[in-house]
Amino acid sequence: MTDRAWALTYGFGIDNLRMETRAAREPGQGEARVRIEWVSLNRRDLLLVEGIYNPRQSLPVVPCSDGAGTVEAVGPGCARVRSGDRVVISFFPGWIAGEPDMAKLASALGGPGDGVLRDAVTIAESALVLLPPSLSTEAAATLPCAALTAWSAVVEHGAIRPGSVVVTQGTGGVSLFALQFSKRLGARVVATTSSEAKAQKLAELGADAIVNYRREPDWTKRARELAGGPVDLVVEVGGADTLDASLRLVRPGGTIALVGVLSGAKASVTLPLAVFAGCAACGAYGVLITRQSSRSGRRCCGSSRTCSVATNHNLLVAW
Repeated sequence: MTDRAWALTYGFGIDNLRMETRAAREPGQGEARVRIEWVSLNRRDLLLVEGIYNPRQSLPVVPCSDGAGTVEAVGPGCARVRSGDRVVISFFPGWIAGEPDMAKLASALGGPGDGVLRDAVTIAESALVLLPPSLSTEAAATLPCAALTAWSAVVEHGAIRPGSVVVTQGTGGVSLFALQFSKRLGARVVATTSSEAKAQKLAELGADAIVNYRREPDWTKRARELAGGPVDLVVEVGGADTLDASLRLVRPGGTIALVGVLSGAKASVTLPLAVFAGCAACGAYGVLITRQSSRSGRRCCGSSRTCSVATNHNLLVAW
């Protein structure tokens, strides 16, 4: 029995992605085999393929961290799932709960370990999260990276509650999820974007105020005015070009959730500003994607239209 997989074998770059045929691995003790139905593509996946995410990544490697499907076989001692169950796969199969360590982080799918851009994945049953009837495998495939990064930023780190004020940047997957989670928690959200079309979508999703940073030379000042002063949380996805602005937006004791590096990975920061801001800057990408967080975020998405919105904004592959 064989399976197909897209893999980087001879070097980085899109042109080096090749379809390979591999021997299928039957599930062992406490494992399950999941037939992949949908894969969502994140910027991290592109960076991995281009050799930017981790230039030292060992090859061959199968890209993509986010996938969902149906259990087609289980091994001895597998008790959490059974054949026919619809599941989403945790981003870090080896990180169920608790604080991170190097071993848990090394279990990430789609770098350093093989990802889900293949016919089937044989994996420990502890890495699988059952889907409620209301959540399709198509929508669930958008959750492990973007949605749970946003959940970590807004809920676990930001501790957002009714009356909190949040700033989101752009209309990528993390920002859209963060906007929707924040609104469900009763927060006020100021969103930034670069186009009127995207501004309309942000308004439809509930953004209380929107700043077009291409039209506003001093968009940081404008965002702060619209927020009514310093904010409780900035979901920071911009990186080099926006981190200094985030420090100017957040209140003392507030939180900057460091998520992305869209404008670059090396930032010049005004250190006195960082010191006097007295805020917590945390890497939201990481603490998010435990199975424990997956279950909490899944419950939120399973009872709302959040995932249907995400499906329309994430690039999905039907496998």
